[in-house]
Amino acid sequence: MTEAAPSPAPLFELSTGYWAFKTLATAYELQLFARLSGTPGMTCAEWAERCGIDARPARALLTGCASLGLLEKTGERYRNSPLSEAYLVPGKPHHFGGLLTMLDHRLYAAWGQLAEAVRTNRPVTWDSDRVRSLFESQDPAVTDTFWESMHTLSSFTGEALTTAIDLKGARSLLDVGGGSGALALTLCGHWPGMKATVYDLPFVTRIAEDHIEAAGMSGRVRTADGDFFADASLPEGHDVHTFSNVLHDWREADAKVLLKKSFDALAPGGLLVIAGYFVNEEETGPPLAALMGLAQLIETEGRSYTASEYAGWAAEAGFVDPRTACVESVGANGVLTARKPAAEHPDVPPRPAMTTHPIERPQVT
Repeated sequence: MTEAAPSPAPLFELSTGYWAFKTLATAYELQLFARLSGTPGMTCAEWAERCGIDARPARALLTGCASLGLLEKTGERYRNSPLSEAYLVPGKPHHFGGLLTMLDHRLYAAWGQLAEAVRTNRPVTWDSDRVRSLFESQDPAVTDTFWESMHTLSSFTGEALTTAIDLKGARSLLDVGGGSGALALTLCGHWPGMKATVYDLPFVTRIAEDHIEAAGMSGRVRTADGDFFADASLPEGHDVHTFSNVLHDWREADAKVLLKKSFDALAPGGLLVIAGYFVNEEETGPPLAALMGLAQLIETEGRSYTASEYAGWAAEAGFVDPRTACVESVGANGVLTARKPAAEHPDVPPRPAMTTHPIERPQVT
């Protein structure tokens, strides 16, 4: 008997995946969620009149958003779902608008060039013959949208790290490539005895300074201008170094350079923390981490790495005792920690390249 062919339904769902994204992005662009926030809801006719659009497209968009769980409908009135109210209304603490705008206006078209990126092994959103990376762009149209989107993701990564590691004994943290400062602000908010420095390119630290001032954390979180490749060394005097969604932007050789610089600058006994989307050891998933690798192909010269790759590079740099933990965050799915041997034990041999643990919270001593 011939085995029945599988249903093509999963392929159809994959093929039309962009329908859902563009529905969300269009609703956000038309300020649907902002207009509904704080109201008892609107009818289709009311919202169409408010936006100055015809009833037919208004009904189609509202129906689409309701089907995706973005809106709730009672009688003839639509209102924001709890998900939309929390994340799609400007001014909310974890507003996702910057991320949506970046994905829609910057990366949606770029993903249409994925085949070119695969064929050429080159990013498609910037000229790799002219500059080293997309991060060297100082065009506000690029930088403001990018860092605003990263701020939300980094805040969630920071919250996830508070349950995966213990920095209670830490005095000073250096967030390498710290962007908008979201990670440093979140971690310092959780551990009040710790200070932090956001180390990044000068035009990026200006963005971080605005967020630091707005958070009222200028006394504990500061910035340091620099270029982690051009500078001979990383800033010294810190007992924790964090690399959050940074190393995957670079080639293996570049990532190794950064980890060696981290080892050299980190205080003896200090902790290295690498957070981001890790692909599994078989390189079959998880889907978001795997697809992040394709996003890296489009935008960077890096890729999604495994935890054992990070652990091996850390060991080459001199770090010991690598440990991993899974985290649940929209900004990361894993964290790896490793330690620089204390000064009184400089000859401690490296541990095996990978040691897997449950979430045992590594402490800074």
